[in-house]
Amino acid sequence: MSTLREFFTQQISLFQKSAQPALEAQLLICHSTGLSKEQFFLCLERTLSKAEERRFERLAARRLAGCPLPYLTGVKEFWSMAFRVGPGVLIPRPETESIVEKALALASKRKATIVDIGTGCGNIALALARELPRANVLATDISFRALKVARANAKTLGLDRVAFLQGDLFSPLRKLHLENRCDFILSNPPYVSAREWDRLPQEIREHEPRRALLAGNSGLEVISRIVPGALFFLRPRAYLLLEIGKGQLPRILRLFDQRWADLAHIPDLRGIPRIVIARKK
Repeated sequence: MSTLREFFTQQISLFQKSAQPALEAQLLICHSTGLSKEQFFLCLERTLSKAEERRFERLAARRLAGCPLPYLTGVKEFWSMAFRVGPGVLIPRPETESIVEKALALASKRKATIVDIGTGCGNIALALARELPRANVLATDISFRALKVARANAKTLGLDRVAFLQGDLFSPLRKLHLENRCDFILSNPPYVSAREWDRLPQEIREHEPRRALLAGNSGLEVISRIVPGALFFLRPRAYLLLEIGKGQLPRILRLFDQRWADLAHIPDLRGIPRIVIARKK
């Protein structure tokens, strides 16, 4: 049997094709042993049991076969919060934090009604609920599985006040009569086109939920419904924030008519326009 230090050193080479091989090995060892990331470095001389080594080997085999790491550990960090994820639920991406950051800058800690459309595991809604304790936060998703995970995350994070509603885009808002009552509508919607889908990494195409990523032939099928639909639910001078795909900005800006003002966009770390912001007149 090996010490944790020895085992960790031996296993890093398994993930040499990964961008962060040491981190992948560490996270899978932590998941196999029940150790936290903090405990890991305090227990390097601890001896691993045969059962722990076998658990790691099973997880490593699935990872090398292409299963996303967060689906193996069951957790993905977003906005310094640990979100439960699993098959059928989109894995949060770091670039989506820009929506949270911009919404916080615009909200300025004031009381607001915030709606997250297509919430997935609830990462945007719950991050904003934590930062804006006076806000009324609602989130919708068409997927029952995603909402089940989002509600579990809300409970774990102590943010049960967030309302999670099942339905297509704005349909749950109509039932609550929220017309002209929302201060922010945010969404990381499906925006991958059919052509782009075929070029996505196999890991994404085979494991992450197609419905949460693929919009249709153009990639704008969902966004083209959100932009006009948001007008019915936003208050005057309220904001819509959308995550978009590479190369989509010119076509998306054409979706906004004279009823919108102050159109702007935020690039991601690669300089790609990633977030579009617009204010209802």
